Amino acid sequence: MAVSMSEAVRHAQSVHQPLNGEQLLAGAAGSGPKGIHSPANRLLQGLKQLLMLALAVVLSVSLVACDSQSKAAATISPENLAAIERQAEGFLAARDRLPELATLVNERNWVFTRNLIHGPMQEVSREMLYINRLLLPADQADAEARANKLKTALAQLDEAARLQDGEALRKAYIKVASGFGLYAQVLPEQVKIDLKQV
Repeated sequence: MAVSMSEAVRHAQSVHQPLNGEQLLAGAAGSGPKGIHSPANRLLQGLKQLLMLALAVVLSVSLVACDSQSKAAATISPENLAAIERQAEGFLAARDRLPELATLVNERNWVFTRNLIHGPMQEVSREMLYINRLLLPADQADAEARANKLKTALAQLDEAARLQDGEALRKAYIKVASGFGLYAQVLPEQVKIDLKQV
């Protein structure tokens, strides 16, 4: 039987052409190309389904792992909390000297005002710096800004006492007292509870 060249080309193309979605669906219904229900095709379909299931499981596990990492990153470790607490004790001890400092400011006691700043309150800057490094990254910028305001106020208080400027001393004391209060707010809740600040 003679076959024309165009029929031969069409036949060759249809043999090597991959099945499209409609042909696969039709084959699943029993009306598709010959051989679609062969054991090799069934095995291939089973492998595809198994692969899709495995991919879904891997994606689910990855999402859960990412979620748990982000939750873990949002908490301060017990070791860091303990270190913050140690530094906060010194900071709060200095804050507790504010009434004494207020008395010295009201009396315009220049020498003892400076002694208190350079003595018991001297470590406040270092303590705040250490606390800031151990806070959550999202809280560090605010803590540093508050710490800088308090350090500036302490420097202004010291300068006013050195210059024996009573009015500047009074204004600087108000900033110092406010600065201690504002910085104390950045301490982690657990530290406040442990140090009986709530």
